Amino acid sequence: MVAYFQSPGRLLKRTTTVVAVALMLYGHGAGAVTLMQAYEMALQNDPTYRAAYYSNEAAKENAKLGLSNLLPNVSGSWSGSQNRDTLTDRSAQVTNGVTVPRDFISRSATVQLRQSLFNLDGWARYKQGKAQTKYGQAQFDSQKQEVIYRVVSAYLDVLYKQELLSLAKVERDMLVEQRKVNDRLFEKGEGTKTDMLETQARLDVSEAAVLETEDALTVSRETLGTIIGGEVGEVQELVPDFRVRLKDEQPFDYWKTVALERNPDIQTARYGVEIADQEVLKQRAGHAPRVDLVGTYGKTSSDSITTFQEDQKIRSIGLQVNIPFYSGGQVAASSRQAVASREKAKEDLQAQIDKILLELRKDYSVMASSVKRVDALMKSESSAQTLIVATEQSIKGGVRINLDALNAKQQLYTAKRDLAQARFNYLLTALRMRAAAGTVSVEDVREIAAYFR
Repeated sequence: MVAYFQSPGRLLKRTTTVVAVALMLYGHGAGAVTLMQAYEMALQNDPTYRAAYYSNEAAKENAKLGLSNLLPNVSGSWSGSQNRDTLTDRSAQVTNGVTVPRDFISRSATVQLRQSLFNLDGWARYKQGKAQTKYGQAQFDSQKQEVIYRVVSAYLDVLYKQELLSLAKVERDMLVEQRKVNDRLFEKGEGTKTDMLETQARLDVSEAAVLETEDALTVSRETLGTIIGGEVGEVQELVPDFRVRLKDEQPFDYWKTVALERNPDIQTARYGVEIADQEVLKQRAGHAPRVDLVGTYGKTSSDSITTFQEDQKIRSIGLQVNIPFYSGGQVAASSRQAVASREKAKEDLQAQIDKILLELRKDYSVMASSVKRVDALMKSESSAQTLIVATEQSIKGGVRINLDALNAKQQLYTAKRDLAQARFNYLLTALRMRAAAGTVSVEDVREIAAYFR
């Protein structure tokens, strides 16, 4: 897979890959869009994923911003000014005083180093910044899993709608042929008007179903196109011999343990609690003293009228202690507010855990029954095909009627539809269960893509 959002030095490689995929997607005579192609295009063009990427890039800086509160702070200042003043000497030796005008330039330059020795607020900001960076990364991990699920879901939805459209057209064509048969039999006096009306009624419904399915397929393609950033034609079909097999035969407690440790949404909520914890410490630091080591080096020249034509060098190092006593109740109120927010974050965490575990339990149950369900539907499809043959033979023998043949064929198309839906639901459920456990990756996309041709 191509690495996206790389450094400028790799721009040519990335651009070449994107162009190649675009040609495969949109080029004249191009084959069906593969699942891997759709996924790679989504990483480039899906606005939700791209927004999550840049949000994570911004969150990475929070750790550095927090650390800056504990690192030395160096500042410098310089000033210069033109001065004009008049000095009058009224000493005892001078009867009427002597006035002396002066015109001089004052200059001052200072460099100051400040290093926190005890700063509870700075420590809280440092810990909070680290938690915010991890929070952003967990959110991005969630979006990386989310984009995989959205692409696979949209891709399978297009494929399912294509299956439905194919079945609808086959059913319509079958009814057209059946109507011709009924017309011929009626002309020979072997058929009935009732048979003709029944077939025509089914045909009218089938025509409407084809139009409805075509519209649904168009919507599904547009949905997938929105995610991958372009129009979508055909998609690959599921291999005919596809059978579901339980690969992850682990007990539910195993998946529960993995989800609690790795699910990115749960991790995000946990970091939210940690951020809230540090916010409480930060607000309570409003009553804590702050101790800084301060070093200063400065040079002045004629800095004031009392230092006219004097140059000075100032070197100082010492401690500065700031002790806040009262701020109108702001610190106490902010601390109570932060404590309430922390408790809310804890409840949000528990709610997220409950939600994820509930979804995991449902998906686990569906996965456990998927194999039996698909096997049953495959037998149902085979039985429906056998029923059609038997019904046609019975009609020739005068035992069954035209309506029985139509019902048998309708049963076959229903079985095919249910089988296709069960197979696609299995793939999505397996992906969703791994997402709940926090283990979904590009390898899962490749694994699912291998089921298509």
